[in-house]
Amino acid sequence: MFDPRMKKLAELLVRYSTDVQSGERVLIDCGDIPDEMVSLLVESVVEAGGVPFVEIKRARVSRTVTMHASDEQMEILASRDLEFMKQMQCYIAVRGSNNITEMSDVPEDKIKLVQRHMKSVQDYRVSKTKWVVLRWPSPSMAQLAGMSTQAFEDFFFDVCTLDYAKMAAAEQPLKERFEQTDMVRIVGPLDTDLEFSVKGIPAIMCAGDRNIPDGELFTAPVRDSVNGVIHFNAGTIYNGRPFDDIRLAFKDGKIIDATGSDTKALNDILDTDEGARYIGEFSFGFNPYITKPMRDILFDEKIMGSIHLTPGQAYEEADNGNRSKVHWDMVLIQTKEMGGGEIYFDSELIRKDGLFVPDDLQGLNPEGLK
Repeated sequence: MFDPRMKKLAELLVRYSTDVQSGERVLIDCGDIPDEMVSLLVESVVEAGGVPFVEIKRARVSRTVTMHASDEQMEILASRDLEFMKQMQCYIAVRGSNNITEMSDVPEDKIKLVQRHMKSVQDYRVSKTKWVVLRWPSPSMAQLAGMSTQAFEDFFFDVCTLDYAKMAAAEQPLKERFEQTDMVRIVGPLDTDLEFSVKGIPAIMCAGDRNIPDGELFTAPVRDSVNGVIHFNAGTIYNGRPFDDIRLAFKDGKIIDATGSDTKALNDILDTDEGARYIGEFSFGFNPYITKPMRDILFDEKIMGSIHLTPGQAYEEADNGNRSKVHWDMVLIQTKEMGGGEIYFDSELIRKDGLFVPDDLQGLNPEGLK
């Protein structure tokens, strides 16, 4: 027996998110999820005319491997995975874990070693395949969300299977505004007051074709244009390590001061390479069903009324030239309940207290998307 909502989700991932076509090879990359869901994904790919390939991973095993990783080992693994990925046209990842902090005690040098070698695989997958990634619900996620396991599962299927075609249509006016804008200003509680240019950089709509759940539109700041301060109010996890109360100060694009609940670890990550102290992504979040943080970035970056700013690697689709092994989405929620705030495009008020203000953007407010 399986939950019929699982079949609906599998069909969404195959038919809509990756739009699998006849003859296309699809890598189904799964970790700690029910076998029934893996089988439904395989069947959905076959029904679409695709050719499925499956990899099964386990978080505890991955932790052990990472703890003992060596340069030689990771070089061989990355070479194998890259050649395999080059044979794929589509990539579907469904990742679950009963402990989202499974990697928290892995030494930082081991994490960086793995990231360094596997970056080529990730870069190829992001730029050369049709891909979608989602997190599978677990008791630990329900706990972080402050919900029962059953209530969180109901929330998960609601938020993952909403009308993404409707969302895509509502995003188009925001994309057009972005691409006519020079300066963006973000103002918020505490000392948040940040400005940067987005002139000449594409704005990319996300409505179920990359991440599930979805609900964001992203671009990147002109690399050296970021100035001011931003103080994030959503907790985050990076490589299994939790961080809170992150505050970043910028001068001419570079993070010149960074503090938080673990300031040393924060700065160690930002010192990974030169690009880690510059911003590679700026995004609005507007999924109406996601209203509070739960330390899972695939959900938190879509929170209604949020933005996120990303130290590190820029995406190829909205490229400002920044290169890094780091890509760390940090979330600021600007709803009235979280302290409010404003966002301006060339001095025009675009969003206040998490709600879009111009008439042509009303479709991205909660009542327009539910």
